[in-house]
Amino acid sequence: MICQKFAIGLGKRLKEKRPLDHMKSCAILVLNSGSTSIKFGFYRVESSLIDDFTQPQFVSETQLNASVNTEKVDFHILFEGEISFSAKAPSQILIKDAQNQILLSSKIATSNLDDAIFHILDYLAKSPTPKPQAIAHRVVHGGVHVQAHCLLNDKLERELELASPYATLHNKVSLAIIKITRVRFPKLPQLICFDTAFHAHMPDLASRLPLPSHFYELGIKRYGFHGLSCESILSQLKKSAPHLLFKRLIIAHLGGGCSITAIKNGQSVDTTMGLTPSGGVMMGKRCGDIDPGLLLYLMREKNMDCDALEHLINLESGLLGVSGLSSDMRDLHAATLTNANAKLAIALFCNTIAKQIGAMMTVLNGLDALIITGGIGEHDAIVRQMICSQLACFGINLNAEQNNGLIADDIQIISDTKSASAVYVVQSKENAQIAYNAAKLLALLPE
Repeated sequence: MICQKFAIGLGKRLKEKRPLDHMKSCAILVLNSGSTSIKFGFYRVESSLIDDFTQPQFVSETQLNASVNTEKVDFHILFEGEISFSAKAPSQILIKDAQNQILLSSKIATSNLDDAIFHILDYLAKSPTPKPQAIAHRVVHGGVHVQAHCLLNDKLERELELASPYATLHNKVSLAIIKITRVRFPKLPQLICFDTAFHAHMPDLASRLPLPSHFYELGIKRYGFHGLSCESILSQLKKSAPHLLFKRLIIAHLGGGCSITAIKNGQSVDTTMGLTPSGGVMMGKRCGDIDPGLLLYLMREKNMDCDALEHLINLESGLLGVSGLSSDMRDLHAATLTNANAKLAIALFCNTIAKQIGAMMTVLNGLDALIITGGIGEHDAIVRQMICSQLACFGINLNAEQNNGLIADDIQIISDTKSASAVYVVQSKENAQIAYNAAKLLALLPE
């Protein structure tokens, strides 16, 4: 009944020729959880679709996603931040405004998710911003049955619990945060945005794994991740630089987790991560793809069980495992003169990234532009140069001055004018993308 009532009211609004200055706002809190930190943002969406009928108690019980073409929309960043939580050391909270000015930077005591959420909500309560009217969450894996961003309800929460084994490092934390916010904000609509959603329609050539077909029927396939980062890149290109919406695009998301995604005409056609976020290229602490026989060997000959293997491939490998020093690329660069393993870890990392970019070029039958993003990708000129040097055989060349200079713009070209393919550094704005997706689900934004 409520869904029907909301749909009728929304339908009337869409048919009316509303004046574009009829604007009201909706404040959306975004919670983007990692295994040891939460990135968050608070955004205000002003839209001529929002009127007195649009009440959270109506919206929260529908998954209506309307498509409109002539509405006026404004999007504002109120603040963005990150908070870590650790039982071993003081945590840090950092909050910035839309101009990247620091609003708060301090050490705090947090030992669990409840503490971390408390600090976020405490800042929200004390700030001059409005109260949140909706909450949006990033969830890494939607599991077998959830293929798109959607509004949260009890059934979806149960599906997310079933999906936890697909992303053990991430989904459990996200679920815990969802449970906390549902208790604290029982009347607010809560929306879930999935990293897997962007890749949901990859062709069989990319999604199928070379296993017996009955495993595919059980949902064992390549799902792909970092989808919200990819959505963010495409949204920025569409809004700020539509001429950069190339037909053949590769996005290299390089951070603590890394993946390479091939995009053709705006659609994901292949990506390196697989059933879980553990696969693909070498990462900070994750090994990426390795010989599956190695895992069998470790089980049989070294008596390692599932928990030990999971810890090995997700928390002890990658840059950390090879260097024996750190998963932080900055630490490894600082140690290269005295630590051969640190130097090797960087070289191995860049080599696996370059190889997979080359592989994705064969999927696309060429390349119009390479987009480099993520914490490492946006800030590490040495890594960018090492990767692209291996791609010189494809005619890809960087402009040294632009690559080594300050990356001041959200979208910045770093390739030479004679490069066969353009290379850009683009800032990933996952939190803002989650807020956009949430606004669409609430029928506040046009498609």
